[in-house]
Amino acid sequence: MTGSAEAIQTGTLPVPEPHPTEVLVRLEASEVNHVDLFVRSGAFPTPLTFPFIIGRDLVGTVAAVGDAVENFAPGDRVWSNSLGHDGRQGAFADFVIAPADRVYRLPEGIDPAEAAPVLHAAGTAHIGLVREARLKPGETIVVGSASGAVGTAIVKLAATMGAYVIAGASTGDEEWVAERGADVVIDKHADDFYDQVNQAAPDGVDVCWDPKGDDDFDRSVPLLAHGARVIVMAGMQSSPRMPIGKIYTRDASVLGFAISNASAADLAEAATAINHMLAAGRLKARVGQTFHLAEAAAAHQALEAG
Repeated sequence: MTGSAEAIQTGTLPVPEPHPTEVLVRLEASEVNHVDLFVRSGAFPTPLTFPFIIGRDLVGTVAAVGDAVENFAPGDRVWSNSLGHDGRQGAFADFVIAPADRVYRLPEGIDPAEAAPVLHAAGTAHIGLVREARLKPGETIVVGSASGAVGTAIVKLAATMGAYVIAGASTGDEEWVAERGADVVIDKHADDFYDQVNQAAPDGVDVCWDPKGDDDFDRSVPLLAHGARVIVMAGMQSSPRMPIGKIYTRDASVLGFAISNASAADLAEAATAINHMLAAGRLKARVGQTFHLAEAAAAHQALEAG
């Protein structure tokens, strides 16, 4: 059953056999993100088969492949960032089954422990910026909370795409966010945050995205340029007021998305960009704590505690 972190159990299961279009991967590294918490708790309903293996992302080595799989072989280093959802078992196991069309080669020389923490965040950033926001070179984007994993990835990818990036950072994170490529870094807790955004973008903001869900539309929407896009993807319990008149008179749009719903094609496109950035050393993450598989409950609790 879904429930609190205390519901997580560890034990032994048979090593699964891959179906014709599946890959069996020996896990080397994974990570915990907020979507893991939503699925485990039942807050994000999705088909689950019990016993259900939690976990979304993996980096590992192919141990076996199904009869119809031609692009992978035992010994290949690979990664995936869309397990543990929609009937797929998760990644927190020594041996993990993954659909072959959701598995990607790991670039040579990349440490699994360095890759695993960025996979979910970078995939979210790519799909949000490319498919949803349709970000163009020269446009201005405001990333309201840029200190976390997703915010960091948004800043880095948006800068790589040629956007002018205004980022909100937590106290002490200003240098980290600037190093990711932000053109302007503002204290996200400053009382005059939106006034500073307005000064930095006097012609208006083309894309506004707060990956933490701390949206204040009464203050952010007036800063939008004509045709702007607002991305929402967090704050499951949040119900901010929306100034509709200032949205439609700007031909602006509010777009919500969850990477869990992304198609295999969207994820594969994102994976190509992620691999280029991994190989170039452009994706970096800060690891707060490291856990063994048997400490999965403690890992969930640590993330819930912030």
